Amino acid sequence: MAEENKEVLELTQQELSEQNRIRREKLAQMQEEGKDPFQIVKYDVTHHSDEIKNNFEALENTDVCIAGRMMSKRIMGKASFCNIQDRNGNMQSYVSKNDIGEEAYAAFKKFDIGDIIGIKGFVFKTKTGEISVHAKEVVLLSKSLQVLPEKFHGLKDQELRYRQRYVDLIVNPESRDTFIKRSRIITEIRKFLDSKGFLEVETPVLQTIPGGASARPFITHHNTLDIDMYCRIALELPLKRLIVGGFERVYEIGRVFRNEGISVRHNPEFTLMELYQAYTDYNGMMDITEDMFRTVAQNVLGTTTVNYGGHDIELGKPFARITMVDAVKQHTGIDFDQVKDTEEAKAIAKEKGVEFEDRHQKGDILNLFFEEFVEKNLIQPTFIIDYPVEISPLTKRKPDKPEFTERFELFIVGREYGNAYSELNDPIDQRSRFEYQEFLRENGDDEANMIDEDFLTALEYGMPPTGGLGVGIDRFVMLLTESVSIRDVILFPTMKPIND
Repeated sequence: MAEENKEVLELTQQELSEQNRIRREKLAQMQEEGKDPFQIVKYDVTHHSDEIKNNFEALENTDVCIAGRMMSKRIMGKASFCNIQDRNGNMQSYVSKNDIGEEAYAAFKKFDIGDIIGIKGFVFKTKTGEISVHAKEVVLLSKSLQVLPEKFHGLKDQELRYRQRYVDLIVNPESRDTFIKRSRIITEIRKFLDSKGFLEVETPVLQTIPGGASARPFITHHNTLDIDMYCRIALELPLKRLIVGGFERVYEIGRVFRNEGISVRHNPEFTLMELYQAYTDYNGMMDITEDMFRTVAQNVLGTTTVNYGGHDIELGKPFARITMVDAVKQHTGIDFDQVKDTEEAKAIAKEKGVEFEDRHQKGDILNLFFEEFVEKNLIQPTFIIDYPVEISPLTKRKPDKPEFTERFELFIVGREYGNAYSELNDPIDQRSRFEYQEFLRENGDDEANMIDEDFLTALEYGMPPTGGLGVGIDRFVMLLTESVSIRDVILFPTMKPIND
């Protein structure tokens, strides 16, 4: 059977090579005749497919100019039908030798599926009731030299879809719709934040110290300055400097880079939104997160109920709020408030089969229990609040419980969608936290934070009480588009090069 499949594949490749050769020969002949389509520099498009269909009564018998990729063609002697795909959909066109002339019709019959053409004609409805354009003129605007995937099955190979996104967008309408929706989601996030008085800013991608998250950075080298630099792993520290400078509400939507694994949830570069608001805390951030998720879903989808992974996710209802300690107690029966110290926490971890490292403290082990026993069960939107200080180096401590911080993460269908704090604005405490992170780096944790002296100086000038929030845009898009993999919502995901 394997040999038969190999023979079929080789035959298919031979057929494609032959078709590609024929297309190149057609192009060469047109060029010899002085009809090179690549010499055409513009085409005046007056309408798109959806405009014509939505306004048929006003446009009937009116001349229009449309352009797009020819996706099908049906030759019937002296008259033919073709279907072209533009940015907004598909439009049928009736092409007749009597209308465009014998020479132009002969040329049209030689056009290939995938060619980009322009059609000028009047709007009408066929006998079967399909809104179409009756062509008066057909122009070849670009010659396709590659054969598109078989039209009834499209491009189904997942890896090839990611490598050749341009083909995926041509032949898979659902993929195109996902990325249109992604653009709308980001637009609605901006509208929401702008309406709340936030100022959109831009901060450096290349940094001398990567901070704001626990992650392994990408390292590059600046030749002129002769220093190593890092692609940012978060947006946090530059934005908080702006809060110090007096910008009370700021946000940024941009790419960040983490030198980590690739999975259905992770891509080495991804889009992050971070916002910071002076004079509020993590409770204020919970309110704005809930409001934003609900508003964006309603404006993009027309509903606040999202089906994902077989679950109806209710973004319109109040999000649950529970401490990490209570969540772990609920799912394991273990109350970490009653665990005396790190040694007892490690003993319980061994008993429950939870793996840990020697450097881990009681708070780290609490988080390991949460990841092992709780995360996967958080289906409906849930704020997990009050994280241990050991894993929250940039977060303000809880005044009544200083071993914990005013931090939350938002979980939906077992995945984290947002991370927020009451921001640490005490420069002395912040230095101590940085020093502990530096200790972790020296002991093998290459994801720990480095000491950022300039950020500490900024805090010493005084930062008001501030709430901060980070939301992974790609995961949010996955949720609202019911996408299984993060690669399905990133136009050009990171791929290993194909070896020649």
